[in-house]
Amino acid sequence: MRTIISTAAVAALTAVPLATQTQSPASALESQRTWNRLAECESGQDWDINTGNGYYGGLQISGDTWAAYRGHWIAPRPDKASKAGQIKVAERILNDQGWGAWPSCSQQIGVA
Repeated sequence: MRTIISTAAVAALTAVPLATQTQSPASALESQRTWNRLAECESGQDWDINTGNGYYGGLQISGDTWAAYRGHWIAPRPDKASKAGQIKVAERILNDQGWGAWPSCSQQIGVA
């Protein structure tokens, strides 16, 4: 069976979160710093890490979560995606789940 997706549906699925669209340069820089601090805690900022524990990339996102938040449109797994791609998916996760998606490290860096 063939599934047809409208242009509007594709646009909605790939839209950049509103928060990123309206960020000032200072907010965007602070956001980058926060993701870097979180990645330092999660993986030592190794954006292409795969330790075999089921979590991948700098932000240690599981394969299932990556797929659920459309990361597979960017790369097969987080460790195969660019840093920017990983952050893009992480922002989707954050918008949906909050900092609790990274419970330990978000508390350690003071964002939870």
